[in-house]
Amino acid sequence: MSFASLGLTSALVRAARELGLTEPTPIQAQAIPAALAGNDVRGQAQTGSGKTAAFALPILQRLLQAERHERTRSTRALILVPTRELAAQVGKVIEDLNRFMLSPPKLAVVFGGVSINPQMMALRGGADIVVATPGRLLDLVEHKALSLSAVSMLVLDEADRLLDLGFAEEWARIKDLLPARRQNLLFSATFSPEAQALADALLHSPVCVEIAADSASAPDIKQRAIHVDAAQRTQLLRHLIELEGWSQVLVFVATKYATELVADKLGRKGIKATALHGDLSQGARVQALEDFKQRKLTVLVCTDLAARGLHMPALPVVVNYDLPRAATDYTHRIGRTGRAGEAGMALSFVSAASEAHFRLIEKREGQRVPREQIEGFEPKDEVSPEQAAGGVKGVRKSKKDKLREALASEKKT
Repeated sequence: MSFASLGLTSALVRAARELGLTEPTPIQAQAIPAALAGNDVRGQAQTGSGKTAAFALPILQRLLQAERHERTRSTRALILVPTRELAAQVGKVIEDLNRFMLSPPKLAVVFGGVSINPQMMALRGGADIVVATPGRLLDLVEHKALSLSAVSMLVLDEADRLLDLGFAEEWARIKDLLPARRQNLLFSATFSPEAQALADALLHSPVCVEIAADSASAPDIKQRAIHVDAAQRTQLLRHLIELEGWSQVLVFVATKYATELVADKLGRKGIKATALHGDLSQGARVQALEDFKQRKLTVLVCTDLAARGLHMPALPVVVNYDLPRAATDYTHRIGRTGRAGEAGMALSFVSAASEAHFRLIEKREGQRVPREQIEGFEPKDEVSPEQAAGGVKGVRKSKKDKLREALASEKKT
């Protein structure tokens, strides 16, 4: 199968080839024809499977075809993403694909953390495609820098995250600004049952593309779990970097404060490390990612800001210093390694207090990761009865309860 056989124009086929896309991945092979036909699509495939091109290529072709009949610069394609870094990455893919167009659609990439004025200037005269984070998009609408009234194609990239409670209020406001008749393309590596229900309420007679990982296509990621007391994790991390000779490692922690603390402790021991979290300026965030990609750093310590969609070429190791709160976040985290045919390793630190939570992650992932102990770092903490039971559910509404309420509200609108 080739990209040409999917119905793409020669210019887009050439652009894909120049980006190293010689033949479609499974998600691209099924989603592109459906999107070109104007269908709503819900696409689910593992990280690193080419989902960005699966929606970018049909969007570009449909805009080019429409331009034969109209020359307006109203925003016709809106791509929503949850983070600034992912917005920049998606924008770069579309920009690269645009290079071989005689009359390429105008692209604007907008996100918070930087001055809004240059983005407003870039939107003068309109933009055919807007890649945006929800908050900045609403800011620009309020400043009358763009209108969403002509959007005919909507993409939610990392859709499960955008449909999550953290974006619920912003998504409700954006949805009210969009035309009722439009094409919806939702993509993610994971959809919890609740997120899938919200997605299905948004879609109209969708083509559902679910690419299950098999032995041939699954990322080559070796998973490890090490029993260690929480107080010993930083020392163990440093020990493993030196003992196993890791050239680079992406370390996930639970809080912004922990990113700075762990990076500082590693730095004081001579390991080049820096922190990445949402309170950094946009310039500092870009610089941290660029330094890591250019291998000027050995360790990038981050929150789940870096778990979604970001491509980090040939990253050998991911460490869950703190376990993620949800199994879906575990999938996204470890998916930063083992990409584009490369082998990778994902290692999780498991304490007595977090053992029950890790077992829950294993259950939802459908696998068992053997536990290890490292000499000199054997755990001494013992698990309490409450920890063994996985904690006690509080009286406040659970996330599932809130998502069910959001789904019910969605169906009423």
